[in-house]
Amino acid sequence: MLPRGSSSMPPPPNPAAYFPPPRVTLPSGLEILRTYSGAFIFLEILFGTIVWILVASTQVPLPLLQGWVMFVAVTAWFLSLVFLCVFLFGYSNRIAVNWNQTDFLFHGATFVFYFGAFLLQAATTSLHHYPRRLNSTTSVTILGDHEYNISIAASIFAFATAVCYGFSTALALRRWKL
Repeated sequence: MLPRGSSSMPPPPNPAAYFPPPRVTLPSGLEILRTYSGAFIFLEILFGTIVWILVASTQVPLPLLQGWVMFVAVTAWFLSLVFLCVFLFGYSNRIAVNWNQTDFLFHGATFVFYFGAFLLQAATTSLHHYPRRLNSTTSVTILGDHEYNISIAASIFAFATAVCYGFSTALALRRWKL
């Protein structure tokens, strides 16, 4: 008979033995902003905010195209902000994830989506003089002159943001495969 309070079952295994330590080569805290990767993430957030504001300031004449651009810009902006905060507040050292691989996958996928959004925004801008018929006798251009200028700026900043995501992808691949 076993003494009172003891059981025949062994103690549970140590869960820390099953989770590898996080793999991260980027620094935590404010030091992240002193690296090229941190600077590119900051530029992604800055340029993404500008794209978001510029597209939202138009009357969105082609909601199918510019709706996707807005979705990509807002989603990428939010996820980049979360990604930067993970490193700023040191959560990368507490969460057992291969951060180098996560960095590469995040920035690679976001680069593909943002480049597609840039192409759609540029396509919207190229339709400046294309007439839209309101009725059988009246037609107007899809973009007015002011909206055309805003769309040009949005296209330029969308391209700059896509380039930043591309550079971040290249830096992440270099860190991950080293």
